[in-house]
Order: sequence, then C-alpha cells, then structure tokens
Amino acid sequence: MIESLPCEPEFLRSRYDRLARWYVLFEWLFWLPPGIRERAVQLLGVRHGQRVLEVGCGTGRNLPWLQAAIGPAGHIYGVDLSEGMLSRCRALCDHRGWTNVTLVREDALSYTCPERPDAILFSLSYATMLHRVRILEAVWSQLRSDGRLVIMEARLMRGIAGRLQRPIVVSLMKATVLGDPDHEALKDLRALTEQVHFEDRLLGSYIICVGTKSAQ
Repeated sequence: MIESLPCEPEFLRSRYDRLARWYVLFEWLFWLPPGIRERAVQLLGVRHGQRVLEVGCGTGRNLPWLQAAIGPAGHIYGVDLSEGMLSRCRALCDHRGWTNVTLVREDALSYTCPERPDAILFSLSYATMLHRVRILEAVWSQLRSDGRLVIMEARLMRGIAGRLQRPIVVSLMKATVLGDPDHEALKDLRALTEQVHFEDRLLGSYIICVGTKSAQ
C-alpha cells in the first residue's frame, strides 16, 4: 500500500511504464478541462525558432501545440523518467515527422538542457515529483532571462468542496497517476520570482501558474 504522495522516482517510473498505453484515458477520468493544454503552451509566450524544455513530457500530449508555437526552426527538449512514456512520444514524433525534438530518459533533478531554454513547461508532472521544489529550482536556473516557466497541474477544489473530495481524490491518485493534490506549485513559483500570473479551471481543480524570470 502506498502510504503517501509523491512516491520515490523508481516506483513512479515503474508505474508510468505500465500506464503509458492508457495515459490518454486519464484525461477523461480526471476531467481535464478542454483547451487547457493549448492555453498552457500559449502562456509560455514562445515564438518561432525558440527552445522549450518540457519537464515530464510523457507521451507527448503537448507536442502539437508546442510545435505550432516554435515552428520547424525551433527545438523541444523533453525529459521523463519513464521509458514506456518516452517510447510512445518517440513514436508520435516519427509519425508526425517532427525532427526537432530531443527526448531523454533521466531524473529531472540531474538533467541539464543542452541549450538555455526560452521557456519551460511542467504539464501534469509537477505534482508527481518527490523532489519537485529542487527540480523547479534546478530548471529555473537554466531558463534564460525574461523566459517563462509554466506549471499546469491538478489540485483539490477550494473550500468545503475540496475537503469533501479529498479522500476520494487521494485514493484515486494513489491507484493511478501518483500525483499529490496538496502540492503548492503557485507558492513554489512565487519563491523564485515576483512576476507570477495564474489562472484556474473547473472550480480551482486545475491551475496554470506562470513565472517570468527577471532580466539579469
């Protein structure tokens, strides 16, 4: 039995290797709001020819919008723990003919992007990471000045609704994607920059946090 969330990286990797083929179904199970992935990419503020790092890129669910944003002259770097997830991401890239994507299986805590990214995206991955604050700090240090970091994540609803749903959500998370609904992504990002914007969806059960790195 899983006692707490998030889990150790090796356990997380093993779980996502098994979930990879079914991952798209969890968007329905967890009521992922329509358009939220596209909105998260839009808030990155990237242009054609720029570089984006996606931390926890999974099966590549965000790649169509990232490709549209950066164009063929840009580049996407994706890092993920799970080879099962990355194999599906590679298959998607091959199918769509995307040659400007570099995928690496590695713990994001030790990953160094080959180029300084213009933007960084966490998409339904931040809450699964055991050392998420340290990972956030590590990738933030690689972000270029004036670049943006976006965290799109699920969390408990506000108020009494959140308190009532907590036992169900936590049990469901432990049984499936291992995300921690008690994460504090907004607070963690505010510790790095004063330039923070956020939006929420579905009565606060999904949040998009945007942090801009000050010019140095």
